[in-house]
Amino acid sequence: MELLTILSISLYCLALLLLKRAITRRGQQCYMLHYACFKPPEGRRLDTKKGADIVLRNKNLGLDEYRYLLKTIVSSGIGENTYCPKIVLEGRENTATLSDAHTEMDEIMFGTLDELFQKSGVLPQEIDILVVNISLLSTVPSLTSRIVNRYKMREDVRVYNITGMGCSASIIGVNLLEQLFQIHKNMYAILLSTECMGSYWYCGKERPFMLSNVLFRAGGCSMLFTNKPSLKHQALIKLRCLVRTHHGASDEAYECCYQMEDDEGYPGFRLTKYLTKAAAIIFEENLKVFVPKVLPIRELIRYFIVSQVKILWNKFGNSKLEGLGTGLNFKSGIQHFCIHPGGKAVVDGAGKGLQLSDYDMEPSRMTLHRWGNTSAAGFWYVLGYMEAKKRLKKGDKIMMISFGAGFKCNNCLWEVMRDMEDRNVWDDCIDDYPPRMVVNPFREQFEWIQDEIVGFIRINHDDLRACIIKS
Repeated sequence: MELLTILSISLYCLALLLLKRAITRRGQQCYMLHYACFKPPEGRRLDTKKGADIVLRNKNLGLDEYRYLLKTIVSSGIGENTYCPKIVLEGRENTATLSDAHTEMDEIMFGTLDELFQKSGVLPQEIDILVVNISLLSTVPSLTSRIVNRYKMREDVRVYNITGMGCSASIIGVNLLEQLFQIHKNMYAILLSTECMGSYWYCGKERPFMLSNVLFRAGGCSMLFTNKPSLKHQALIKLRCLVRTHHGASDEAYECCYQMEDDEGYPGFRLTKYLTKAAAIIFEENLKVFVPKVLPIRELIRYFIVSQVKILWNKFGNSKLEGLGTGLNFKSGIQHFCIHPGGKAVVDGAGKGLQLSDYDMEPSRMTLHRWGNTSAAGFWYVLGYMEAKKRLKKGDKIMMISFGAGFKCNNCLWEVMRDMEDRNVWDDCIDDYPPRMVVNPFREQFEWIQDEIVGFIRINHDDLRACIIKS
């Protein structure tokens, strides 16, 4: 009798879900027509030598900090071909100005927008909606106004400036466009995602703050969207589903990614050890809503059963990303997985939780290796990898998974509208990925720092720096 009740409830829920899906599909669609990722000049590449020079400039660091940084860099999953903000390479991170921030943003914003307008053939004056998301920088006039002024857009263009949303801001921007498209018909919209890194480079010595310098790199992306039915066949992808979850009410989750000053007054971005646990908890909550919307009916019944098992399992304290997808076959309704390349631990944890193969996780891992964490723009570099590898075929589904400060988890599902084969921003290196063997050059050159004997030798900061430079 109890089993019959469960089945009856399941069938009732499925009927409501199918009805909701049918109603949703009748509304205005959100199509992405083009996208352009930013590739900085080659002189900005952060190789091993330049990385060591930046670390050694910080006179606040000693042997313990060098060891921590080496361990963190080696395990970060980031390679030698990422890009660093100009003012950091020039050694001016301690004296960054508002003008420096504007220069950094102008290069990314205008560079990607110029390419986007050239690719699409759409004129700036045809744009109806403009959304810009940059978490750490808020200026007056806004950056959206800066773009409107540069391209002389129409006086009735609708502009939205999103700040403080972290790495998941791109998905929030897409959600905003999705809602606006339900109200306004036949619109062109631009979403621009980037981050201002140079002016917020951490110059202190506290470990929770130092991690951001290891992970975050320069990058950005501009995207062109529309809800015009006549452009459906020109679209690259179409939004099918988007679910947002916010755990800001939890103090631990709220504080795990936090912009603040350290005890010595150095401003930075603090990442605590609770971050991966916060990600696991909120990811599970998000999937409870997301999964029934995207997986086939045969998987939904299994999901219902598994969710009941997990309720019992969680009573015993399980809260790891690796255990989230037990019993669920995500590939039954999704072909590609775009995990935000924020860091190796989160990428690997989410991949294991969804029971993904190395092939599934390759795009996110290789994006992290080649470009680093480019904040909210990271998704689109992952998408670019999939396209450059000619993986994306018409009808395929792509799941985007994101975590952001606050603490937020925003996931969405896209449908590929036509075969995608552009080599895009990956053009000069896609044939080199994935490498047969990923060798971390920092380990090769600086492993001696971890030798115990170094800790027993009395050596001053200048002598230690000289040894590192020679190596």
